[in-house]
Amino acid sequence: MELKATTYAVDGPVATVTLNRPHRLNAWTGRMHTEYRWCIQAAEDDPAIRAIVVTGAGRGFCAGADSQALEGHVEKGGYDSGIRGELANPGYGVRPEFDHNFAFHFGLSKPVIAAVNGPAAGVGLVLACFADVRFAAAGAKFTTAHGKLGLPAEYGLSWLLPRLIGLSRAQELLLSSRLFLAEEAHALGLVHQVFPAEYLMPNAYSYAQMLSRAVAPSSMQATRRQVYTDLHRDVGSAVAESEALLDRMTRSADFREGVAALLGKREPDFH
Repeated sequence: MELKATTYAVDGPVATVTLNRPHRLNAWTGRMHTEYRWCIQAAEDDPAIRAIVVTGAGRGFCAGADSQALEGHVEKGGYDSGIRGELANPGYGVRPEFDHNFAFHFGLSKPVIAAVNGPAAGVGLVLACFADVRFAAAGAKFTTAHGKLGLPAEYGLSWLLPRLIGLSRAQELLLSSRLFLAEEAHALGLVHQVFPAEYLMPNAYSYAQMLSRAVAPSSMQATRRQVYTDLHRDVGSAVAESEALLDRMTRSADFREGVAALLGKREPDFH
């Protein structure tokens, strides 16, 4: 695919997907949506990739839906996604509830780290929330945005945000669509760490490299799927599934290497 609204780069075991419309603060479009899914699929299909970093070019992470697209919805009298071609389906086929826009992140086998370098509004906030880990630049602005446009909470954010930060806190942000900064997002538990802007990407890459080096890929895949699947079921089912996984994974090469590294007091070398 010819990438016009994103870039895709690989450095060792880490893939970086960059939203690349800096002149529009990386506002989301149908083209960007299509390219983003293609990039995520490329990372998912590459056995050498063990972690994915998502960020934005220039001053913004993603300012939400492009204002020109919003104007087009008004002129057309309804919603138009702007998607014209066939979409890649990364993460599909794991569980039916994951086979939807943005929810497909839950079906991926590799962790996604959002490096929020600037404003994350509307669908930009959705994208960050569907990542496994979120780092942000100091002073970065966040907002759910939809309320001030007369829209509903977008792409499952009404389901996801209460699970990330609690019902009461999420409800206030969803109802008000107010701006809040990275520092408040950190206090709410939405953002894991806040860094000065110039240190954001080095720290995001350092974390991604740590995951790639220290954690077995099979463990990351199993853990992610346990966490996101367990959101939909009871504790007994979660225990039973973990026991079945334990029985299977203790027969794996990753387990043997992890034990050998522990006993040998060295870093593991997972393949």
